[in-house]
Amino acid sequence: MAAVISTNIARPHNDPGGRNRVSGIDKQPAPEILVEIPGPDYGDGSGVRGDIIGDTEHHGGQHKAVYAFSRERYDWWERELSRTLDNGLFGDNLTTSGIDWTRVIINQRFRIGETQLEVSVPRSPCATFAGWMGEPNWIRRFTASGDCGCYLRVVKPGVIRPGDDIVALNEPDHGLTMGEAFAAVMGDTDIARRLWQLNILPTLYQARWDKRFA
Repeated sequence: MAAVISTNIARPHNDPGGRNRVSGIDKQPAPEILVEIPGPDYGDGSGVRGDIIGDTEHHGGQHKAVYAFSRERYDWWERELSRTLDNGLFGDNLTTSGIDWTRVIINQRFRIGETQLEVSVPRSPCATFAGWMGEPNWIRRFTASGDCGCYLRVVKPGVIRPGDDIVALNEPDHGLTMGEAFAAVMGDTDIARRLWQLNILPTLYQARWDKRFA
């Protein structure tokens, strides 16, 4: 059974990417999180009460409300990097077990605790993430791993606690996965064209592909 093993909220830091701002990438375990519906746009805040969005130009808002990453993938990175990686280190609000986020379908819904969350858009690794990790060629290596975790939008707000089950509620029939969407965003032209043709992303994201393929 897929489940949440840690709920995490940001501890503010100076931006490790060198920008003159506070960063919320360092998420620390909390007994629970209260998930809310943020405004529709970047800069409208996190979907987690008390969380911090440092880069308001690219983060927060409806389509990046909650971020999940699997403990199994953390364990894989621990072996790759020969270092301990705590839950929340990659900026995840939800550290999970028993679910492979690369295989979930774009716009698929899940019940998690009191909430309903919907698979949204892939993460694009940035300078803040690279600076925080302090690993050589981090963006390239993270991209090559094929697993970006999962951004989720909030359909139904509520509380999520460690131990809550993650239950799939639907599976859209287009079949395009988060892992494929990540590959598209990070440079796979064939998958990007398929993603554009399916027209399953939010308007802002679809418009970016329109400029390229229309």
